[in-house]
Amino acid sequence: MTAAVSRRASPREEAVTGPAERRRRPRDDRRVAWLFLAPVLVGFAVFYGYPTVRGVWFSLTDYSLLNTPSFVGADNYSELVGDPQFWNSLKVTALYVVVNIGSQLLLGLGLAALMHRLTRSVVLRATLLVPWLVPNVTVGLLWAWLLDANLGFVNHLLHALGSGGVSFYSPGWAMPSVALVNTWAYTGYTALLLYAGMLQIPQHLYESAALDGAGELRMFRRVTLPLLRPILALVLVVSLIGSFQIFDTVAVVYQGKPTPETRVIYFYIYQQAFTYFHMGYAAAVAMVLVVILGVLTAVQLWLLRASRSDLA
Repeated sequence: MTAAVSRRASPREEAVTGPAERRRRPRDDRRVAWLFLAPVLVGFAVFYGYPTVRGVWFSLTDYSLLNTPSFVGADNYSELVGDPQFWNSLKVTALYVVVNIGSQLLLGLGLAALMHRLTRSVVLRATLLVPWLVPNVTVGLLWAWLLDANLGFVNHLLHALGSGGVSFYSPGWAMPSVALVNTWAYTGYTALLLYAGMLQIPQHLYESAALDGAGELRMFRRVTLPLLRPILALVLVVSLIGSFQIFDTVAVVYQGKPTPETRVIYFYIYQQAFTYFHMGYAAAVAMVLVVILGVLTAVQLWLLRASRSDLA
């Protein structure tokens, strides 16, 4: 009679095969990962999470830095909807964002493309970063002198060319001047980010396009821009958030008293909180700004398909 007899492995065989079986199991590194993430999560909770919760709470109170906060519900938000100064500051900030990001992105793309296709000089890259390294307060003071209506070098140059002068204080040029000053300060940094993205594009794609007879402009439109989309999304999101945070240039140039044409949303929050002591109302404005930035960021990432790359 033939029968299949299952035999239990001896202790010696188990000792030999046991470690091999254990080695074949996938490692579970989740505990180690959480251990390394713990300091970051604690820092985020202390420096971002807790202040955010406090800000939400203050936005629902009548806190004024001088009294104990009392819960008022959505009164601050109701007042905000009917506040013309809030809407004006939001409109002024939107104008600044459009001019700043538009000019910064166009100039940054141009500089990055020139560095990528013509020269990769380290000295040039370092020079582009110099304006970005200058503090915004210094940038504001420098350009306030350069654009001075009487002594400014820029206005003397424009008058010599037969054109009218510009000033931080003229109603028509106030906000565009502030936007272009910050464009001067941040274009070099934006160009380097875009240049780093261009370096990731395989060189053989440009060589193939050149063999097909494509010129530099066509290669830029058909090769560089599509493959640069994730980096463009990053630059646009960072620039958008940074542009909405414009404060120090306006505060320095206008010595804490900006005109309605230059009262940006950050300065409006500062005035409500530390000039008029309406801390609860200022917190409500800040919460609305957070929501606006979150929505605009999500829309940008969705439109640019930032999570997908044509190089994959």
